[in-house]
Amino acid sequence: MKRKPNQQSVRRIVLPSGRCIEVVRFHDAEELPHGLHICPSCDSDLVQPVAWSEALADRWELTLECPNCWWTVAGTYEREQVHELEERLDEGFAEMLADLKRVAHANMAEQIDRFVAALRSNLILPEDF
Repeated sequence: MKRKPNQQSVRRIVLPSGRCIEVVRFHDAEELPHGLHICPSCDSDLVQPVAWSEALADRWELTLECPNCWWTVAGTYEREQVHELEERLDEGFAEMLADLKRVAHANMAEQIDRFVAALRSNLILPEDF
């Protein structure tokens, strides 16, 4: 993705004292400094495509958005860049599934422990079923 010369981004930082400072960065580079999954505004690694279509010469038109700061950009990207973004998205999806399994397992274990405690205390009767 090409940037306009002298484009700037602002990052707000809250110091431990509670004071807030803004860091203004000026960009002269032609390319994004990181992969497509990194937000140039807030450095979040959660950037995701919200719209896409094939372009000419093995390229893709993407609209990318950061859910952290709502930075958005539309551009045409090389196949390799899009492939790397897809890999990052797949990795993130796998991490979310693993977290979901851990949370579901923890919830189920807690429910089982409560059920066993209720059985031992004779708080569950045949009429409950």
